[in-house]
Amino acid sequence: MAGKKQFDMDAAVDAAVIQFWRDGYADTSLDDLSQATGLNRSSIYSSLGAKDTLFLRCLERYAARYGEKYDAALSCAASDPVAAVRAFFDVTLDRIADPELPDGCLIAQSAMVIPVLSPSIAAHARQALGSQRLRLRTALKAGRLADEDAEAFAVHAAAVNQSLAVMSRAGTSPGQLRAVVGVTLDALSQARGASRT
Repeated sequence: MAGKKQFDMDAAVDAAVIQFWRDGYADTSLDDLSQATGLNRSSIYSSLGAKDTLFLRCLERYAARYGEKYDAALSCAASDPVAAVRAFFDVTLDRIADPELPDGCLIAQSAMVIPVLSPSIAAHARQALGSQRLRLRTALKAGRLADEDAEAFAVHAAAVNQSLAVMSRAGTSPGQLRAVVGVTLDALSQARGASRT
């Protein structure tokens, strides 16, 4: 339509993801979202929804984007679960090292403030964390770990993955983060070796 301002919806949501990721849900105002997206408040409401609606959309986009990367990393788990889990952690470490992205993880940051989130957003954050554990468990079972070991390592690796994001936000060096990952990979390698004997 003549005179109607057009905008790229995907670019606006991506900009909102970065804004929420950088400052968190509670500390992101509509003015912040307006500045990040280039849209005025009424355009945000009419095109992207209220703050809660937009945040849920951002969580979904973030979880889908990185979920695909984690799934690709874990795809070799049936033949080499240790390499698959290493590749899984590399997705996180590469994201942390990217200077174009905020520190931390949008899901981890959301999980840490669940008490102040609306029930629907809190449920979505919990679901995103649970999905990470499930994808790890599925991959480890494909790598022939016993059910109990697959579950234990999935919980542990998901917890380590979230802690990497929190530690990076606190300024932990890349070398220290890789050392944390190394301990987990060593433990997984030993457990896999023990299960074969």
